[in-house]
Amino acid sequence: MKLARVGPRGQERPVLVADEATYDLSTLTPDLTAEFLASGGLDRVRNAHAAGQLPELDVTGLRVGAPIPRPSSVICIGMNYAAHAAESGSAPPTVPVMFLKTANTVSGPNDLVQIPRGSVKTDWEVELAVVIGRQAAYLDSPDESVDYIAGFTVCDDLSERTFQLEVSGGQWSKGKSCAGFTPTGPWLVTPDEVDYRHARLRSWVNGEPRQDSVTADLIFGVDEIIHHLSQYLVLEPGDLVLTGTPEGVALSGRFPYLTAGDVVEVEIDGLGRQRHEFAAWSKNAAWSKNKGAA
Repeated sequence: MKLARVGPRGQERPVLVADEATYDLSTLTPDLTAEFLASGGLDRVRNAHAAGQLPELDVTGLRVGAPIPRPSSVICIGMNYAAHAAESGSAPPTVPVMFLKTANTVSGPNDLVQIPRGSVKTDWEVELAVVIGRQAAYLDSPDESVDYIAGFTVCDDLSERTFQLEVSGGQWSKGKSCAGFTPTGPWLVTPDEVDYRHARLRSWVNGEPRQDSVTADLIFGVDEIIHHLSQYLVLEPGDLVLTGTPEGVALSGRFPYLTAGDVVEVEIDGLGRQRHEFAAWSKNAAWSKNKGAA
């Protein structure tokens, strides 16, 4: 199944995308919340659709929001493709490298993104993201991980490299937590419809190819990541886990960093495509005003 949220920021409604149509889920839940996921909400959607109980919804011109409203955590795995570690000047890690982004960085897949004030090194990173479906702690093996996954989505792990690496104090989150720095969506896609171990992921800047890889190249695969994280923290329903980005980012020195007017597109097979334009920072043009049509 493909689930999404459509409408102006703060007024999104949950929908099912299926059979070349869009169906309103408002009769089942007001939103795609943690409680909805943890209480068997996906099964209720599946059953209601099979029974023909969901009304169609005309979404023409509606903005697409992030497929989950606000995770309790955005947990990221760094340098998880060997070629990206190399272009970053690092050896491939021997254990998963974890860092955090603030939850309020999550935005819609096509929302405008402001270049942070003072930034000269804003970078793109296409990533497969895992949406947690139920509380996970101390899993016994990686084989259990998929039972705790609600689905997958596309994220662009936007990064400001000066903030991340030069004035970070040794931690990365300063360069990861700027406003709007986690465009997410367009869909949450359930695991039965995603070949998450062999999905192709790509990015473009102003129409020019940048990244092109497959999740089979992950150093630590999805199942291993979820199992590993569960040994150190409690994963909650609705949490986002970003699994890492392949080579082809500006940090490599092969491409310029992003500036106002640039357009980034990111895509993962089966999970959809994002397109977000970058604007100069403005005190009077807060990122929260992103209410345009998708």
